[in-house]
Amino acid sequence: MTPTERLLAGTKELWAKYLEHPFVQGIADGTLAHEKFQYYMIQDYLYLIDYAKVFALGAVKARDLEAMQLFAGYVGRIFNGEMDIHKTYMKRLGISLSDVEQTKIALDNRSYTAYMLSVAFNEGPAEIVASILSCAVSYEYIARNLLKQHPDADRHPFYGEWVSGYASEGYHEANLKLIALMDRLAKDYTEEQLLHLEEIFYECSRYEMAFWDMAWEVKD
Repeated sequence: MTPTERLLAGTKELWAKYLEHPFVQGIADGTLAHEKFQYYMIQDYLYLIDYAKVFALGAVKARDLEAMQLFAGYVGRIFNGEMDIHKTYMKRLGISLSDVEQTKIALDNRSYTAYMLSVAFNEGPAEIVASILSCAVSYEYIARNLLKQHPDADRHPFYGEWVSGYASEGYHEANLKLIALMDRLAKDYTEEQLLHLEEIFYECSRYEMAFWDMAWEVKD
């Protein structure tokens, strides 16, 4: 198996539970309360700010120009691509950027980004990618599987844009580049190093589940 295939194999059961989560199912069938989605979007927007910092640290620690360019490119993609989905929804929900800036980061959110930033500050480029990959690839996994369950989910008048954005070919192609980087950086890793990458990836996958829990459990 490639390094990425090992990471995904180790979280197969956990990721399957994402699809069963009531928050995710609420997006799929359109029944999710807008108040829960609003809370999630604000927290995810705040998350993306630190997520971009992890990529930026990857660019700093990259050991070749190709990796540096890819890490740096993702910083731009987050601010000028993924955040656009959030800004569109915030506009529809009547949320201003000042409202977001005044919102406290939820404890689960802060813990997740603190973990990723700790990896980014203290470890190497491959470990940084392992910390990033769970978020990036799991969103595509969720969106594409939702479309299998609910073929018209991407046409829902409210949640369709979220589904179509993460199920899009452009998002998929960006993930393929990240996966290729993961496999290249960890190509000659020892078994001990690969196990450490699996640990990082699994921990971030657990944080992803905690993020869905956090968004669901907020009161409407």
